[in-house]
Amino acid sequence: MKPDPSRRSVVALGWVSFLTDVSSEMIYPLLPAFLTKTLGAGPAAVGLIEGVAETTASLAKVGSGAWSDRVRRRKPLVVMGYAIAAIARPLVALANAWTQVLAIRFADRVGKGIRTSPRDALVADLVPPERRGRAFGLQRAMDNAGGFVGPLVAAFLLKIALVDERSVFLLAAVPGIAAVVLLLLAVPNTARPLAPTVSPRAETGSSKAPLPRAFWTVVLIFGFFTLANSTDAFLLLRAQQAGVETWQLPLFWSFFQGVKAVTGVPGGALADRLGRVPAIALGWLVYALAYTGLAFVASPLGAWGLVAFYALFYGLTEGAERALVADLVPESLRGRAYGVFHAAIGIAALPASVLFGFLWQRFGARAAFSTGAAVALVSALLLWTATSSIRRRRLEGMRP
Repeated sequence: MKPDPSRRSVVALGWVSFLTDVSSEMIYPLLPAFLTKTLGAGPAAVGLIEGVAETTASLAKVGSGAWSDRVRRRKPLVVMGYAIAAIARPLVALANAWTQVLAIRFADRVGKGIRTSPRDALVADLVPPERRGRAFGLQRAMDNAGGFVGPLVAAFLLKIALVDERSVFLLAAVPGIAAVVLLLLAVPNTARPLAPTVSPRAETGSSKAPLPRAFWTVVLIFGFFTLANSTDAFLLLRAQQAGVETWQLPLFWSFFQGVKAVTGVPGGALADRLGRVPAIALGWLVYALAYTGLAFVASPLGAWGLVAFYALFYGLTEGAERALVADLVPESLRGRAYGVFHAAIGIAALPASVLFGFLWQRFGARAAFSTGAAVALVSALLLWTATSSIRRRRLEGMRP
């Protein structure tokens, strides 16, 4: 049997994501302490930096996705995005003020925004529809595996070899540059046919044609669910409240990332067999149950068990969501569709975290996690109801 070139390319993109996340997660868990202790920044500055970073990435994804639909080759945009982040990220080691870190994080997230939508569209281009769930599941699994390894590398370096965070930040350049080299060498820069752009309203395949109504419905529901999906930094705070010791938190975070990684491919494969919508709805139910448990958790063992269960949510949904977007739009619109998808999720994530933090501070962790669970449950019901016609068409297509 001849090797499948598209599979090799998807695997290579997975390793690119892995190396990039190793680089990023060598820095990210240490960044809040570096800002507050070394640079003297306050919590407001930390919040401003992360808010600007995520908003920047979300908005950049829209433009890069639309642009990738207008060109014959998506790879140059992907390379540009990874290269910008790989160069900018380690510059944190040279920062002497929190405003410099703000500028560096801005550049890093610009790179992320440039690469994400074209990369997802490239993955969708490389594989047939019946294998997209597995492909996206693999990509997310490798990304999460990098998130598992990165903090462990940083902890090991600080414990055994290095004396401060700045040295770790500099060494984070190594996997970041390796990711760009791998992308250049292992992923082909193939051209794809462009649909005609004449009379775009009449040509549904045109890159300027409107996105389908079903896509907008799904994106709105995804955005509503994201209001429940606050930053996972609250998991660390809740684990501390449940009795997990401070020195164990990096291990706790790596364990969480590891479970996310091992569930990515099986979750994507399940979405191919069961259907995208059932897999996503099941993942959101897992989220609701996990958040309900976190609302009442009172022991370290309970926190470890719940975070492992919560990680299943990512395995069930991350690949399936991206595959569903590809299913709902024609090939010539995928870049723009992924841009809108990522922007909706990213923009909704900011008020989600602010609202969650407000509920926690005003009413306690139990109220915050219970509210998140309720929104996730309502979102699952909305998605199931709104996509009934999509599931019906899929079942009709499977009949002999």
